[in-house]
Amino acid sequence: MESQIYIIKTTANREDQVMDFITGHVEKKGIDVYCVIRPHGMRGYIFVEAKDKESAEKATQGVPYAKGILAVPVDYHEIEPMLEQVKVQYNIEKNDIVEIISGPFKREKAKVTRIDKQKEEVVIELLEAAVPIPMTMKLDGVRVIRRDKEEDEEQQNE
Repeated sequence: MESQIYIIKTTANREDQVMDFITGHVEKKGIDVYCVIRPHGMRGYIFVEAKDKESAEKATQGVPYAKGILAVPVDYHEIEPMLEQVKVQYNIEKNDIVEIISGPFKREKAKVTRIDKQKEEVVIELLEAAVPIPMTMKLDGVRVIRRDKEEDEEQQNE
């Protein structure tokens, strides 16, 4: 049997948290969910690709901010326009101080050491780490909180 795509209704602006909970449930319990997607620009909903509705329901059971599953699965072609990959311009430079916004190091601050725009990746070093270890992340997994140029200006003014 082919997988189906179900729409999960969530509390607006809590989509990322619902996704984190669902992926945690899926990994822990071995539920037949293959993909969890947050459609760009659409608040209050996420998509779950699962073996069947029962699997999608198991994955969302007890998840805070998940309000329920829409009764009928949707076809891929119906949601495809919401999923198309868009080239985004990132305003990030070497030596910027960034905050990690996804993954296990969420909310940690780091310094950018290298940028690979073709792969849309950035190499960073955590600021709080005792030993700086380079980590590679996707560009959309970090956000700039301070520019190196601001530090240069401060040093020149002293």
